Amino acid sequence: MFFLFASAQDLSTPTTTIPSKTDRLRAIVLLLSVCSATLMAPSQASNLAIFEARDVFGLEYADDPQVSANGKQVAYVRVSMNIMTDNAHRAIWQVDADGNNHQPLVSGKGQHSHPRWSPSGDRLAYLSKVAGKTQLHVRWLETGATAKLTTLAQAPSDISWAPNGQWIAFTREIPSATPQLGEMPEKPQGATWADPALVIDRMTYRRDGEGNVATGRKHLFVMPAQGGTPRQLTTADYPMKKGIAWTHDSRGIFFSGNRSEDHEYQPRQSNLFKISLLSGELEPVTQQKGAEFAPAISPDGGLLAYLASADQRKGYNPNQLMIMNLQSGESRSLTTNFDRSIDDFQWSKGGKQLWIQYVDQGITRLARMSLQGEQHPANAALSGTSIGRPYASGAFSVNGDDTIVATIGSDTRPADLARVQPNKSPLALTDLNSDLLGSKTLASAQRITWLSSHDGKSIEGWVMTPPEFDPASTYPLILEIHGGPHTAYGPNFSTEAQLYAAAGYIVFYANPRGSTSYGEAFANSIDLTYPGYDYDDLMAGVDDLLKRGYIDHEQLFVTGGSGGGVLTAWIVGKTDRFKAAAVAKPVINWASFVLTADLNYYFATTWFETPPWEDIQSYWDRSPLSLVGKVSTPTLLLTGELDYRTPISETEQYYQALKHRGIDTLMVRIPGASHSIYKRPSNLIAKVNNILAWFERYR
Repeated sequence: MFFLFASAQDLSTPTTTIPSKTDRLRAIVLLLSVCSATLMAPSQASNLAIFEARDVFGLEYADDPQVSANGKQVAYVRVSMNIMTDNAHRAIWQVDADGNNHQPLVSGKGQHSHPRWSPSGDRLAYLSKVAGKTQLHVRWLETGATAKLTTLAQAPSDISWAPNGQWIAFTREIPSATPQLGEMPEKPQGATWADPALVIDRMTYRRDGEGNVATGRKHLFVMPAQGGTPRQLTTADYPMKKGIAWTHDSRGIFFSGNRSEDHEYQPRQSNLFKISLLSGELEPVTQQKGAEFAPAISPDGGLLAYLASADQRKGYNPNQLMIMNLQSGESRSLTTNFDRSIDDFQWSKGGKQLWIQYVDQGITRLARMSLQGEQHPANAALSGTSIGRPYASGAFSVNGDDTIVATIGSDTRPADLARVQPNKSPLALTDLNSDLLGSKTLASAQRITWLSSHDGKSIEGWVMTPPEFDPASTYPLILEIHGGPHTAYGPNFSTEAQLYAAAGYIVFYANPRGSTSYGEAFANSIDLTYPGYDYDDLMAGVDDLLKRGYIDHEQLFVTGGSGGGVLTAWIVGKTDRFKAAAVAKPVINWASFVLTADLNYYFATTWFETPPWEDIQSYWDRSPLSLVGKVSTPTLLLTGELDYRTPISETEQYYQALKHRGIDTLMVRIPGASHSIYKRPSNLIAKVNNILAWFERYR
């Protein structure tokens, strides 16, 4: 078993393999805390094979762990790559909390996900998508019997058991009538006409990864846990937000939604509501400005915890953890003095504390939070559920006598399951990748810091070296830039970075200003100035690496996707120091972007103070297209043809501009791919291979 548990200040190094399978499953994962690390010398080089593109199809990772009521079993989603269907396959597996009895619960054809234990632990609800239809199922653990509870035209989601175990709530989209304008004449019998015209009347009419969104809204449903007819609880034409939670007596449900009449013009607004199962009466619970979502009731039913973010025109508004006394209706924040955004939380068994998940300096962490706001970090670092690029990620579950299970990986391993134990090292429960990666030489991530050339601000990044690295030699460098821009990289497993390193490059990635996990001020230091001084942060990092002696100064390359694509295009407009660049799914022209992206109104009203027709100069000054006249670097463009987050029209603008100027360029279009190119393994490979082939032209 390979695991890394290191603090944000530690350097990432691989552990050694534990020989026996039994030992691997029961191994206590060592907490590695090192103050410095040296790059691997030639004498340490391995004779193992390198990581190759085809190995992408052999990767697996654990996700969505769910601890049973007694704390003794864990159900989770085991994600593997299917080389024949070219997709990620999801199955539900179970393992004991001590690492024994690892076995499948729901597998085979289709996609199986969202396991949720009944309150007594005797049943497991889950979703299965077979033959294109997602339906709700329940499995009786003692007998292994399974029942399909729904046969719905639209997929259920957000499944949640009532505390009494008699009901299951879920949400699903309910279509409404499509807007009509002009009427067509009657079609002759047997005639074949074109598809009817689409009439669109909504601000957000398409979503990345989904395409044109069917008219209608998500609504709340409840049905008997033994099977029966789902009953619709909500009917109003308002958008629902993340999370539903039952009242302690199983007679009502809390949910989040934006019930403003002009909700399309308030993308940062939502409130909590409670609805009665018997009467259908709807009661407002919160009425503050901003977003309140993800409700969770305390074990005794007296407190409601939820997340809230401010409705401020800022690029980044962190999530606060809030507590409401349901008797008095008073709310207070537990994280006012905790300068990190809360991504997830769960109540402890006794209801005297909560466990929170957050990202700190690129690493996803867990901490115990008292009702007075006192925070006590756990000795675990979550990661490995986002395997394309080294983004912070992870999931956890608490149940039973505060049994905590989390997804934990490292820079050389995607996520496995581990039990997080107070005052002990985490206990490994699964070992999903040693069969593939145990025979491979993988690159590890070394943490470095430097001072920005703009203002001396400390910036953090990581360096990965190729197999057989020799610090006495020099190597080409790839600067790889994260998206967002309000996200964070860390010492996490990255298929793309591993493939770049295996091709002989030193890979450098960083968290320049604007990145999350360093506090609200750091993230908002690019507000209304992106891209800007984050460029100086990255260039200072490259300069710092060049001083170390193992980088070929004439062989510098740069790439990035989404927000990283913005910065890559910005960089080649500011400097010619890079031999070649690969700009993936970028924003090139902010004025056209905020009027074509799926979340257009959010971007226009959050990342800018005015719409483009009121201050076109502000949009132009921050657009990489404004610098295209200065570009001399050979530049590749790569985007999915069905990308609605950063539409391919942005890529096309830049490609045509570079062509007009006679700059070496190619446009690579990924058919059928959305913004998340990595969702199909072959598309991830195509992205990496095309970027490497472009760089090899100039290496």
